[in-house]
Amino acid sequence: MKMFFLIFWVHKVVSLKCPTSDAFLVPHEWYQPGDFIVGGMASHIAYHLFEIKFSEIPSTKPYEIPVVFPKFHQHILALAFAVKEINEDSQMLPNITLGFHIYDSYLNARMTYRTTLDLLFKSQEFVPNYKCDSQKNLVAIIGGLDFVISSHIAEIVQFFKIPQLTYGSLAQDAFQTSKLSSLYFMIPKEDHQYIGIIQLLHHFRWTWIGIFAIDNNDGEKFLHKMQPLLSENGICSSFIERLAQLIHLEDFPEVYQTISIISMNWISSKANAFLVYGEALTIMWLSIVTFMVDPERKEISLFRKVWIMTAQIDFVLSGFQISWDLQMFHGAISFTAHSTAVAGFKEFLQTINPLSVCRDEFLQEIWEQLFDCSFSKTELQEMQSRKCTGEMKLEDLPGPAFEMEMTGQSYSIYNAVHAVAHALQALYTLHFNRKKTMMCKNPDLPHLQSWQLHLFLQGISFNNSAGEKVFLNEKGEAIGGFDITNLITFPNRSFQRVRVGKMDPQALKGKELSMDKDLIVWSPAFNQVLPFSRCNDPCFPGDWKKGIEGDQFCCYDCVPCPEGKISNQNDMDDCFKCPEDHYPNEEKKGCILKPVVFLSIEETLGIGLASSALGFFFLTSWVLGTFIKYRDTPIVKANNRSLTYILLVSLLLCFLSSLFFLSQPGKVTCLLRQSTFGTTFSVAISSVLAKTIIVVVAFMATKPGSQMRRWVGKRLAFSTVLSCSLLQVCICILWLSTFPPFPELDMHSQLQEIILQCNEGSAFFFYCVLGYMGVLTIVSFIVAFLARKLPDSFNEAKFITFSMLAFCSVWISFFPAYLSTKGKAMVAVEVFSILSSSAALLGCIFLPKCYIIVFRPELNQREHLIKRN
Repeated sequence: MKMFFLIFWVHKVVSLKCPTSDAFLVPHEWYQPGDFIVGGMASHIAYHLFEIKFSEIPSTKPYEIPVVFPKFHQHILALAFAVKEINEDSQMLPNITLGFHIYDSYLNARMTYRTTLDLLFKSQEFVPNYKCDSQKNLVAIIGGLDFVISSHIAEIVQFFKIPQLTYGSLAQDAFQTSKLSSLYFMIPKEDHQYIGIIQLLHHFRWTWIGIFAIDNNDGEKFLHKMQPLLSENGICSSFIERLAQLIHLEDFPEVYQTISIISMNWISSKANAFLVYGEALTIMWLSIVTFMVDPERKEISLFRKVWIMTAQIDFVLSGFQISWDLQMFHGAISFTAHSTAVAGFKEFLQTINPLSVCRDEFLQEIWEQLFDCSFSKTELQEMQSRKCTGEMKLEDLPGPAFEMEMTGQSYSIYNAVHAVAHALQALYTLHFNRKKTMMCKNPDLPHLQSWQLHLFLQGISFNNSAGEKVFLNEKGEAIGGFDITNLITFPNRSFQRVRVGKMDPQALKGKELSMDKDLIVWSPAFNQVLPFSRCNDPCFPGDWKKGIEGDQFCCYDCVPCPEGKISNQNDMDDCFKCPEDHYPNEEKKGCILKPVVFLSIEETLGIGLASSALGFFFLTSWVLGTFIKYRDTPIVKANNRSLTYILLVSLLLCFLSSLFFLSQPGKVTCLLRQSTFGTTFSVAISSVLAKTIIVVVAFMATKPGSQMRRWVGKRLAFSTVLSCSLLQVCICILWLSTFPPFPELDMHSQLQEIILQCNEGSAFFFYCVLGYMGVLTIVSFIVAFLARKLPDSFNEAKFITFSMLAFCSVWISFFPAYLSTKGKAMVAVEVFSILSSSAALLGCIFLPKCYIIVFRPELNQREHLIKRN
């Protein structure tokens, strides 16, 4: 490490002769004459410039050996290629040649101002604010690479209204607020990347990321805009680190401490995705941090990371780092300025050589650092070094040193030159059309001024030689998006960029980012499995995220869903209920369709109740048949045969009415259920009441002089049955005509079933029907209870009392049981109550008599009844 810094900052005196009138030396330039000159401001050489203290003449102070970033020399070559292409095109600016004058900013404010002034005013010699040579007609300036350089250039050229076309991804809002109207942006707004970053993180479900930002105003603005966006979209930052712009030897202790903190942060962080916002040289800074990390921890801390780079950053190393590689960035995802292959550019690069290219004063510095060689210089005679030759080719260099494919920034420069040419052609055509002369060389040519291009650059649109449309809106902003590229590194220190998607700001909202993740090659440490970058493991279906107090919202515990709720996706903020017709499965991560159920004859409970109903029906039929067969016997006659038949028939109907409750609820069955049951039961209880009254009246009529004899007969019995039953019929008719029962689906009573049941329509009428039967039962019970001590030969009251007692017991128990059950159980309770109460009537009143009739016929004699009396 120490050796690296020693080499990096070694002092090497280079004698650069210049006119003594120059106040500050400009080391390099590349000039090609032409009718119109396109200026260029590159950024691919840096000097460590000490503060001038005016203790000696500034121009006599030699520079140190420069730090060269040879990859950025492609920017210069793209400008030269575009000018060459335009000059060779007979349709573009015929009889007019374009030239260029290219300088470097040297990544320093002082040098940027100096070289900009040189670009404006120097021809044979430098005289600030004076144009001494009419041959240099500067029409536009293309530069710079970042916001700082571009703003330094703009501060000077704005006074002269010279168009300035920037080729780096810049924070354009800063320029617009400063009202630098001469600026044009060949790359879309930087802010468009923010949407793409959010969608990219969502695409891969990375919610826990580390952030690196350049330590300047641009970095702070990025964090100020990005952090709220991340929070709004459920993404948290594990850490935020500031990256220095340049490293100076005198600041090494402070730099070393910063690097140690940064390396510890990303080693200990659980985040596997790192978002990097910086400038073109930020990769060099990160590479130095990598260089200082403990080798034993590199595999874990560095290579198991996904780097997300913004468009300003390029994968570049300086000439001193030529032996390094970018393996740590294998699998990185980068937003890059859009580019496409331009025919002839690669072949043009293959011809570049310091021995073949005239006047390019940058190439010697580049060649010496790229190929570790030297050109013949008297001041280097004492140093042992191999000689630079023409056999050294750019195409032999690894990707971090130089790329043969046109980069996004070079493509922007290429388009910028063509934009200037198209604007110049439109201006030149307009100028000579007004004079009605042919376009050719003439003395009027120099009178075209650079400020006149603004009218044509604003809103300019054309197709370049690659077949793509280039368009600048009225604000001078390029309309377009960014490419999403995946970096694949190789053992020979080269790399390949694979385009895996694009960011299109003009697309539908939420669809701006499109990616083909199958094309992405991840770092080998991930075994080609999608990298995981979250605060903790995801909450799987069946659980929900519960925030941890004191932690960021991206960190949480996984808590099982409560009963009745599910979560069917990873990392759900809360559980939710299934639709009404579904219920949660056992794992609480899905919903199962509820089956529709009802109490039917096909199931065990239904079979039992139906069998009981039919059994009692046949038993009642046997009793009825027995009474009909023995209708002339004394015991049948003594109990009023007509009422007996009515009671037995009504009991038969009661047993059959229970079958309505064991069939699928429908419109008809729901209408018949309660009304049939209520009517038949009312007839049965009315018959019991009538029998009890007849017994009492018959007993009272036997007393001498009793007035009750006229009431003895069928008229009283039928009147009692008819009147009591008719009132129940009226209640049922009123019920069915106003609020009739109807079938409905009960979704909520059972968690795992939908109950098909009959809604009673009106609970009031339902309880009126039951209440009326209860009143009849109580009256019958009271009358029978009072008549229980009448002589046995005439007495049915004792059996009726027992039957009413059983009947009342059943229906008193019915109400709490009915109200406390749901669904099929509720129906079963009612059917059971119907069967048990009907069976109580049948058993208590008729079975003792059937026993005598069938098994003790000797007791069924008039003499025996009189004798007992």
